[in-house]
Amino acid sequence: MPETPSAAAALQEALLPFGADACPHARDVWKTLATSGVIGALYNDPSADGRWGLDPERLRTTLTAMDAVLPLGVTLSFCVQVATALPLLLDAPPDSLTGRTAAEATAGQLTLALAATDSDAAGSDLTAMGTRIEQDGDTLVLTGGKRWIVNAITADHALVLARRRPGEHFTHFSLLLVPLTAPGVRVEPADTLWFDGADIGTLHFDGVRLPTDHLIGSPSRGLATFARRINTERLASGLWANALATRVLAQTRQMLTRRRIAGAPQWDNAAVRQEFAAALLDQQRLDALCEKTYSPAPDAPPPAAAAALLKAAGAETLDRVLTICARLQGAQAFECDGLQHLRTEAAMFGIAGGTSHTLRDLIADHAETLLNARNIAS
Repeated sequence: MPETPSAAAALQEALLPFGADACPHARDVWKTLATSGVIGALYNDPSADGRWGLDPERLRTTLTAMDAVLPLGVTLSFCVQVATALPLLLDAPPDSLTGRTAAEATAGQLTLALAATDSDAAGSDLTAMGTRIEQDGDTLVLTGGKRWIVNAITADHALVLARRRPGEHFTHFSLLLVPLTAPGVRVEPADTLWFDGADIGTLHFDGVRLPTDHLIGSPSRGLATFARRINTERLASGLWANALATRVLAQTRQMLTRRRIAGAPQWDNAAVRQEFAAALLDQQRLDALCEKTYSPAPDAPPPAAAAALLKAAGAETLDRVLTICARLQGAQAFECDGLQHLRTEAAMFGIAGGTSHTLRDLIADHAETLLNARNIAS
């Protein structure tokens, strides 16, 4: 459903105070968007798509507007909450602890972190995690750690994926809502120069004791529930990558039309135009895939395959577009917060939420469905 002019205007107005701030606080952005109704509208609109748990067109509009005025780290903070963490809680009954937490987050009264990547295993191998929960009577005991967690430094609660029994079967994992002020929780800032505003850190859990009502959903459905909602994060990643690529291409073209070589605009140079056009062609393909991914077509692929396609295409397209635009911008791209800095940060599109290699494996698993979808529909 196309975004209405009034809704788009409300979003622009909500973001306006942050445009002049070099690095606004992500919590302030979250609260402002929540109190202005932007966050709630993503989930409450009757047209919200059941495959994704929110309205994809509103999500696209929101991420495009945020990317235009906010640092990458701040948009990343928002994206993790709105596309994965909050939808996981919204699945809960409203009168449960997790349901009440979801309502408070939607209202901007608290912020969330999603803690899946384990300290003891590669991020793409969730079934190898060492973080575990054990039951002691009516109490859950959480031990282990999570690293490279967005919002770890400032979030009120983390949604923690943990092992409940040995083995790799998907029923051996649970999701747990963990207050980051609970005894036994220690938060450590990540050692990184990148992603200002994302508040990335490591979470340590040393025998954290919590009541069983802190479980999110069924004890045996943690990994399955997480896998379902990671599709929405992958959708958001592809939509955001397209918005970022479009913005950088527009900025680069403006620069090329202003700069002059031998008295003529650099844009008039045939070699420059050919290179720019190659990047634009990539972006236009990604834009078309964005439309196809969330359009409710009868031949639409399953969400897992569609999200994997879009996220992998987004990461690869964005890398090519930023590489070409940085080359065309020349020395200017190396300025503080210039395009080379953004290009380094944007490498996370090929890592967070599933590496491109992992997603290509998933795409291959769905090859028959993807190739035959239109024929089956007809």
